[in-house]
Amino acid sequence: MLFSPYTIRDVTFKNRIVMSPMCMYACDREDGTVHNWHLVHYATRAVGQVGLIIVEATAVTPQGRISARDLGIWSDEHISGLQTLTTLVHEQGAKIGIQLAHAGRKAMVEGEIIAPSPLPFDETMRTPKEMTKTDIEETIQAFQNGALRAKKAGFDVIEIHAAHGYLINEFLSPLTNKRTDEYGGTFENRYRFLSEVIEAVKKVWDGPLFVRISASDYHPDGLTVNDYVEYAKRMKTQGVDLIDVSSGAVVPAKIDVYPGYQVPFAETIRHGADIATGAVGLITSGRQAEEILRNGRADLIFIGRELLRNPYWPKTASSELGISLEAPKPYVRGW
Repeated sequence: MLFSPYTIRDVTFKNRIVMSPMCMYACDREDGTVHNWHLVHYATRAVGQVGLIIVEATAVTPQGRISARDLGIWSDEHISGLQTLTTLVHEQGAKIGIQLAHAGRKAMVEGEIIAPSPLPFDETMRTPKEMTKTDIEETIQAFQNGALRAKKAGFDVIEIHAAHGYLINEFLSPLTNKRTDEYGGTFENRYRFLSEVIEAVKKVWDGPLFVRISASDYHPDGLTVNDYVEYAKRMKTQGVDLIDVSSGAVVPAKIDVYPGYQVPFAETIRHGADIATGAVGLITSGRQAEEILRNGRADLIFIGRELLRNPYWPKTASSELGISLEAPKPYVRGW
């Protein structure tokens, strides 16, 4: 199954292997534009036969960057470089997505940072400004503008980043959202910001839409995977096609990490909300990936650090599974 095609809307991925979005911090001009590093990095994984490549967290506002060296999509000046990147990846037979993001209180850039509530992540981080209604409206518009630029740049998939303690995740979790207006206080109200981001994106985007979540806050007063089943049901109703299921990082927490430790979250959401999911988290072998798919635990396999170690991981996985994977013609003699 790992090497079977998978179709969402009118986009078909040649296999079920997805490159997880991973920040590169490689914009040395600090202007959010694509550099040679990004062109080499992502295109190499396309040559390596990854089915879908998702570009790192790409900021919808300068203020929303995790670091000053993040990619950006807040300006039309970013479109050209991103278009070069999508063309390179498409030439190698892969599809490409982009993760639209805002870091919220975890932004480490100069100037004011914003969040649903004025709570710092920890004692080393700055206290953010509580977002006004105007801030909220402007940020939702920024996500929509980013989606429109992604469409112009030729991306096949958009993923909304609602995980890892960044802005949207901060609205969802009761640990970080202490608001008393319509964007906080209740389960439904905490979902409102993500709901409005989804609706804004869908006004300009009709392609496959993913949302990355953190399915557990790893805190007794935080959200659990069962809470995210309910959120996922709402996302499905709004037209989200797949939930990319990660976990943690909304507050400091000790996480017991082991191979496939996040896969049960993807499985629970897949069956509980009847929505396609992507499994992530220390998935390193072809057999491990195949087990996840064959047992109906997820629909796509998101590979992160293993693809940093080995850009040709699909070849390694195919050999392990006894599958003949066609080589790019220039590599046939070594394949």
